[in-house]
Amino acid sequence: MRHLRVLAGVARLAIVALRYRLDDLLGRRAPWPLRWLRPLAGKARPDIDQLPIGTRVRLALEHLGPIFVKCGQILSTRRDLLPPEMIQELALLQDQATPFDGRQALAAVEQSLGKPVAELFASFDQTALASASIAQVHAARLHTGEDVVVKVLRPQVHEQVARDLTLLHAIAGFVDRHHPRAERIRPREVIMEIEATLANELDLQYEGANASTLARTWNDSGSVAVPQVYWQQSSDRVLTLERMHGIPINEIERVREAGIDPARLARRLIELFYTQVFRDNLFHADLHPGNLLVQPPEPAPDGSRDGDPVIVLLDFGLVGTLSSSDQRYLAENFMAMFTMDYRRVAELHLEAGWMPRHVRIEALEAGVRTVCEPYFTRPLSQINLGEVLFKLFRMAQRYELTLQPQLILLQKTLLNVEGLSRWLDPEIDIWAVAQPVLADIMRQQYGHAGSLLRTAKGRMPDWLAQVTALPRLTRDVLLSSQAADEDRRRWQLLASQQRQQQHRRLLWALLGTGALVAATVLQATGAMISPWPAWPSPALLALAVSVLAWARAFSRR
Repeated sequence: MRHLRVLAGVARLAIVALRYRLDDLLGRRAPWPLRWLRPLAGKARPDIDQLPIGTRVRLALEHLGPIFVKCGQILSTRRDLLPPEMIQELALLQDQATPFDGRQALAAVEQSLGKPVAELFASFDQTALASASIAQVHAARLHTGEDVVVKVLRPQVHEQVARDLTLLHAIAGFVDRHHPRAERIRPREVIMEIEATLANELDLQYEGANASTLARTWNDSGSVAVPQVYWQQSSDRVLTLERMHGIPINEIERVREAGIDPARLARRLIELFYTQVFRDNLFHADLHPGNLLVQPPEPAPDGSRDGDPVIVLLDFGLVGTLSSSDQRYLAENFMAMFTMDYRRVAELHLEAGWMPRHVRIEALEAGVRTVCEPYFTRPLSQINLGEVLFKLFRMAQRYELTLQPQLILLQKTLLNVEGLSRWLDPEIDIWAVAQPVLADIMRQQYGHAGSLLRTAKGRMPDWLAQVTALPRLTRDVLLSSQAADEDRRRWQLLASQQRQQQHRRLLWALLGTGALVAATVLQATGAMISPWPAWPSPALLALAVSVLAWARAFSRR
């Protein structure tokens, strides 16, 4: 039965692909059955052949349903694999789905949390606020009076995702065999990345942990607001968060009416991103307008609102982290690029271990110069750092750079943040805003004094534990050293005895061989009869000596 469902799914995918003429992606390498079946599938719309291939892919994913839309959104982050026109189309996908019945949401909450909804919430609105491919959100109120939103996974979403991923793996195998550039697209790896991302989104406790960590970092800053997580009303299938209010960041007229300066808001967005990446090492990796609200600053005693606006973060299913070495090398890369020190950029790529050591630094420096020079000769206000970083990564792939997922997330988020900031303030000088933040963080994080103090603080408990254990460790080392000396002498004696035994065996074997040769010679010369009546013949004596010698050579004594 399972195989029949998979075959039915593959057949549906093939029909949709043919209707939207996606076999054009394979060019002349498209298998002949697809070319024959194309007329039978029909067309999705009369002008489908005239639409760009990226548009056709987007329309086909929307036709296939919410899970495929989610996969397309994830693919839109892979700017290192897909052409820009495809990325632009996939970025237009809206993760929206028809809401499921509110009574099912109530049942899911009760089953997951093990309590009646009336015991968990004072009120629960069965009409969904929003509905997406993985989950939908309902408004509710706690018994303590707080307004919250409750995110509930869709019924049977795990089974649906597993079924669709099976089909996607089949598609990846097909593309891997037939696409002319399969080695660059790496379809199997892409589907594995989609699978890992969906696994995180299907675990609402993962999203809750991200929100809780960001809230602990930012909620006392006065410039960023993150919803509180209510863990007693949450599980891996249900997530209850504080309900946040604000103006959608892309509604610029409402932003102005609230007394918020869009230019100031753009600067705060840039500062927020760089601080999250290089200070906190935990950055919101899905900073599109749907996940950002704005609240006006608190009024001063005189009634003015000259403070910074408050940026409200939503939806924490996608976050990024970097290793400490990646943080440092990326920060130094940015500083070196803006001083046009292309040699240093190339050295940093090698020092970070992002590229194999056999790459010639002169060749890499030339590649960096080719990418950066057209940008950094412009006024700084016109430079799009996310675009530079993307082209730099693509150039480095020619030198065997393999991008890590967190670097791809960083690049994608940087592009989103810079694009949104420029939309809010077309004249913004992004580097003028980012450079002081980055320089200050580098001074604190990577300066010699700060680095030593941070290392000492982190390792002090371990050092203290080792100091108290020093006498015991010293005794153990001395005892182990004595034991090692005794073992060494014992093995030396045993080895000497074994060598002596081998020498004795070799001598006996040589004697046996010589006696056997003598017996053979004596027999050949006719010396079979003993000259002494009471003695055996010389040949027999030599043969007996040979047997005895060989027996002694192979004895265990």
